[in-house]
Amino acid sequence: MSSYRNLEEYNLEITDEVRSRYSSIIEEIGENVEREGLIKTPERAAKAMLFLTQGYKQDAVEILKGAMFKESYDDMVIIKDIELYSLCEHHMLPFFGKAHIAYIPNGHIVGLSKIPRVVDVFARRLQVQERLTHDILECINTTLKPKGVAVVIEASHMCMMMRGVQKQNSVTTTSGFRGQFEKIETRNEFLKLISAKLS
Repeated sequence: MSSYRNLEEYNLEITDEVRSRYSSIIEEIGENVEREGLIKTPERAAKAMLFLTQGYKQDAVEILKGAMFKESYDDMVIIKDIELYSLCEHHMLPFFGKAHIAYIPNGHIVGLSKIPRVVDVFARRLQVQERLTHDILECINTTLKPKGVAVVIEASHMCMMMRGVQKQNSVTTTSGFRGQFEKIETRNEFLKLISAKLS
């Protein structure tokens, strides 16, 4: 598994197979795949799907281990408003929003950019928001072994907005807490800080 790449690299054999299946889907719904605007659509759709699911080929644990540093700092570290984009595994429609993550170091800190990269690894898979929250939480908790870790995700789901109940303004919030964040005072401090406008 590679640690992290932000490059659009594609296995040509897999891309061609996915392209062929998208071509069949377009024909099955009644469109003409030879129409000018659709000629390259199956290939574009295949590459988009492979990009949006690249997290299966990435290792979030290795991302964190690659930037862990011994440090005596033991107060809360918060990275908030991390943009995330994922695909709902039930309808393969996007859901998107923000993640807010905190940890309390226990002898080690991690490079700040690695936390958003961990979010990307798990978001770039077919997901449900509940599992996405848990995956991020457990990865940080088991790899860094901090005194505590907290994850809150707020997201809008296109499967609710475009189809089904068609509710345009609903937001789903999920959360998870380990260690010191299971204490109400620490949890409340975190929730207050991610809600505050400090600038």
